[in-house]
Amino acid sequence: MKLYLVQHAKAASKDADPERPLTDEGRQDSRKVAGFIRPLHLSVDYLWHSGKKRAAQTSDILSEVVRTEQDNAARDGLGPNDDVAALKDELVSAQGDIMIVGHLPFLGKLASLLLTGSESANPVAFKNAGIVCIARLSGGKWQIEWMVTPEILA
Repeated sequence: MKLYLVQHAKAASKDADPERPLTDEGRQDSRKVAGFIRPLHLSVDYLWHSGKKRAAQTSDILSEVVRTEQDNAARDGLGPNDDVAALKDELVSAQGDIMIVGHLPFLGKLASLLLTGSESANPVAFKNAGIVCIARLSGGKWQIEWMVTPEILA
């Protein structure tokens, strides 16, 4: 099983727009990352986002290059400060590949819990519009397979 964790792209400030849509830079960064992963022909069983506008917009851009078995859909429990333990339990038994577009600190805590057993170890430096691919190995251990961020792409 592969789990793709995506931090939403750069969004407008709450003062500029309370819904916090993506900025022009955020849309460009999302498209840059999407263009980079296009040749991978990624396919996931589920593409989930938190339902917040910035996550939904980032997810929509990625859905243009990532094939999904189910719809690109909002899912409860993926908010910035939601508890990661329940989702971790679900992921441990999941069979298909999943992409989650969400927020910090949630993504950082989830990755940390899966990789180290502790929410606070913080082994991944998430970046806006970046993707971290984590694979579940036999025996239930998880490891980072790859990571891409807009900053490293030309």
